[in-house]
Amino acid sequence: MNDEKEPTSSEWIEVRDSVIHGKGIFAAKDVPKEMRVIEYVGDKVTKAESDKRSTRTLELAAGNPEHGLVYIFEIDKKHDIDGDVDWNTAKFINHSCSPNCDIEIKDGRVWVFALKDIKKGDEISYNYGYDIENYADHPCKCGSKNCVGYIVDEESWGKLRKRLKWKKIKGKRKKAKS
Repeated sequence: MNDEKEPTSSEWIEVRDSVIHGKGIFAAKDVPKEMRVIEYVGDKVTKAESDKRSTRTLELAAGNPEHGLVYIFEIDKKHDIDGDVDWNTAKFINHSCSPNCDIEIKDGRVWVFALKDIKKGDEISYNYGYDIENYADHPCKCGSKNCVGYIVDEESWGKLRKRLKWKKIKGKRKKAKS
């Protein structure tokens, strides 16, 4: 019996090379606001298994930026979805500081939906929402006018800007003492 799953697809998307990072998801046709673009799928795992998989991925990533991708979404208090599977096309959606999509988690399923009307050919993106703790490990290359330079949740942008300003001031002070 073949346990291979077909890659997820959607009439709204196509996969192609991205200027943001590697592969990306692009609108195959105009996408109306609030439309579910694609489901984010993967292995449903316990929190303990999710932690093991994240740790293993981050260990592989040490010194190898091509390996630093964790594709895990929290779906409830006990389970996560690990989207690092061949059949999860949605894992190619890149981060943006000015996203045109967001995530909806409903009934244990993860959906990518349009925040606004998206034109055919536009790259589909959402804010990955990483916490600020390890911001330096996650530089952003989205190129948007709002880009804060790192992949962090929007609620942390003010804190990030303060940290970066303080870091710049400290750097100037060190340079002046030299």
